[in-house]
Amino acid sequence: MYIRPFDPWKSKLCTCPFKYTLNPYTGCDHACVYCYITSYIPKAFRVRVKDNLLPSLERELREFDKRFIIAMSYSSDPYPTIEKELGITRRVLELFKRYDIRCLLLTKSDIFERDIDLLSELRCAVGITVTTIDERKAKLLEPNAPPPKGRIRALKRAKKAGIPVYARIDPIIPFYTWEDFEETLDALDFVSHITVSTLKLRPDIRARMRAKFPELMKILEPLYTEKYEGYYYLRRDIRLQILEKARRLIEDRGITFGSCREGYYSHPTCDGSHLVP
Repeated sequence: MYIRPFDPWKSKLCTCPFKYTLNPYTGCDHACVYCYITSYIPKAFRVRVKDNLLPSLERELREFDKRFIIAMSYSSDPYPTIEKELGITRRVLELFKRYDIRCLLLTKSDIFERDIDLLSELRCAVGITVTTIDERKAKLLEPNAPPPKGRIRALKRAKKAGIPVYARIDPIIPFYTWEDFEETLDALDFVSHITVSTLKLRPDIRARMRAKFPELMKILEPLYTEKYEGYYYLRRDIRLQILEKARRLIEDRGITFGSCREGYYSHPTCDGSHLVP
């Protein structure tokens, strides 16, 4: 099965409305330092094409309950670099159109701009992740992802085409991306919904962060004192202070707010799925 219920681990902190998920590719070449998929996908930063994806997916879509949303993608970006040549995600979207599937698309790429013609004909919402608007910091955190300003430009084009748009500012890293949060938010003030999440550490993430940001991690690591479901979280008082300020800044701009796996407030959804027609 390529279409699967979201959150197979049944996280107690996940507040997403029930939805399905589909990853057109295995692995992701953005190679983000903070990426969590390295804990469960071998060779996670190498993109692979799935065998027999399109014919198998079409068979599944024929039986799919159209009341529900299919989200792309939470384990691998639907727009890796190779998508420019292969167009697999575009062909998936063509199937969604054929079978009238409701879709929530999330990416850290601007390649989706190519598909705005098709996306505008779907029942969908499109979102981008922007960790920071600072191009230098973004390049260190997300070495192979397109620059944030390119993603934002593409999302503005999607909104102009009449597509509901949202964003994630994720992860918020104290003493690093948090310093640019308001500037990042200003660049995204045209979206309808923003989801935030603080940096969470697993052993693999911690090792990459130490290698890339040794001085920052000397400050950060003592603050990661709470463990939930295999991740270390920021100390609760610091985390809630960040989340409360982020919520106020977002809602003051007339944008709805969501938080991801924080045990905190979201309205009307954490993931922006309420935007899907």
